[in-house]
Amino acid sequence: MRSGHDLELVHVTKRYAGGAVAVDNVSHLFAAGSYICLLGPSGCGKSSTLRMIAGHETVTDGAILLSGKDISALPPAKRGTAMMFQNYALFPHLSVLDNVAFSLKMKGVDAASRHASAGKMLELVDMSAFAARLPAQLSGGQQQRVALARALITGPQVLLLDEPLSALDPFLRIRMRAELKKLQRELGISFIHVTHGQDEALALADEIVVMNAAQIEQAGPAREVFNAPKTEFVARFMGGHNVLSLPRGRFAIRADAVRLDAEGHEAVVTSVEYQGAHVALNARAAGDQDVLALIPEAIFFADPKSPGDAIRLAWDEKLLHPLNA
Repeated sequence: MRSGHDLELVHVTKRYAGGAVAVDNVSHLFAAGSYICLLGPSGCGKSSTLRMIAGHETVTDGAILLSGKDISALPPAKRGTAMMFQNYALFPHLSVLDNVAFSLKMKGVDAASRHASAGKMLELVDMSAFAARLPAQLSGGQQQRVALARALITGPQVLLLDEPLSALDPFLRIRMRAELKKLQRELGISFIHVTHGQDEALALADEIVVMNAAQIEQAGPAREVFNAPKTEFVARFMGGHNVLSLPRGRFAIRADAVRLDAEGHEAVVTSVEYQGAHVALNARAAGDQDVLALIPEAIFFADPKSPGDAIRLAWDEKLLHPLNA
């Protein structure tokens, strides 16, 4: 175990009654002070992992260490972690200030002190002007900031976020992404953020941990996971890649590395989708392989293609990335 407030999962398993395994013998070290996204499809084990770290699910086997100390058996409030829930879970009858101060009230902190602390937290999330309002008088984005302030008031070493942006509209989601990242940098604590959105993970994470079928499929810096997927699942789940069967094995290649080229492989266009800066062209190549090419908009419209057209596609062999079985 390294110094600092690292969080480590050591052979952690979560088994439910009836034998269903949600998390299967997972070991991983989350570096202190980093923004980590647990990414994967529904049912892969990411939320169960987060809830075990928070203490809202029991660990069937293994241990969870924070700063070298096993916290697996401790109640949530004694762990040094704080959780921000997907639905924000604000108390409807309490003001914004009292919502944020609530955990300090439970600890017996006097009203003046807890309100002073809550005021500082509201300042941090830019919500001071709303201190006297009730949650029902706030927008979704404002409620989220209050939930963040309430989670942070306990001074956690690790903040756990369960799909925190899923309830927001796309424009606000992008704005809140930037704010979460800025907040994490300012506080210098670890954020562990569960999402099934690849864009969200790529935008936020220092480290992406891709989960599939109750295990970690791949973990690493965001750019590395995107550019060098180790398995077919990661390549397909991260998006923007093709998985090709070639005589020498299975390979991933980025869709933006595939181009229209008279010398290339024969294919037939199956669909064309305009996406602004580029056009997504799907084609069926030899061996019934579906290939996606992201063609820059100007190049595509200089010689547009339609479904049913015969085309030729090429790529630089050096950009093919071998996949593990």
